[in-house]
Amino acid sequence: MLKVWGRRSAFNVQKAMWAIGELGLQHQHTDAGGNAGGLDAPAFREMNPHGRIPVIDDGGLMVWESNSIIRYLGAKYGVGHLWDADPAERSLADRWMDWGLANAQRDFLDLFWGYYRTPADRRDPDYVAERFKRCARNYQLLDRHLETQPFLAGERFSMADIPAGTTLFRYFEMDIERPDVPNVEAWYARLRQRPAYQEHVMLPFEDLFGRLAY
Repeated sequence: MLKVWGRRSAFNVQKAMWAIGELGLQHQHTDAGGNAGGLDAPAFREMNPHGRIPVIDDGGLMVWESNSIIRYLGAKYGVGHLWDADPAERSLADRWMDWGLANAQRDFLDLFWGYYRTPADRRDPDYVAERFKRCARNYQLLDRHLETQPFLAGERFSMADIPAGTTLFRYFEMDIERPDVPNVEAWYARLRQRPAYQEHVMLPFEDLFGRLAY
């Protein structure tokens, strides 16, 4: 059985768990990181020398880094679903996955930590304002891209949607001003209908407000 390590509230763990849920894979989850600790334990460091979550064990093969996990699971278990067998078509998903990691996820998590998780009296207003702007630009770019298609790589859901799509729940549920992005909102509505998204991404996060510690 597939084994997964990581705390469910961790953004990168949610990405991997969403992929696992989409593929309907039976799995065993072990809480790790945050209050559960364990990331510096020798046994965990043998699985991932960087001491980061998530990590999966698939029949003795250890895979870490959330986007790598998504790609691995898609290639092994999700051809025709998460993973397109045609390299040219798959490159569309790959591009959006890498963009999501390098831009949408980075800027959103900077905003989430700088605004939501930092106590109000400790926030850096200039830093937060800049992250609001960066996030707005990212979602406006996505909005233009989604004008003519329902999902990032085309007409059907794929691994392309997972990295950037995971940001949407917290972004739209925070009490903040957002740009007018109707196509992104429609995409978010489509994702919310997916059982795996509901189970692994749409998790309460109010206890993280103003809390810098895990």
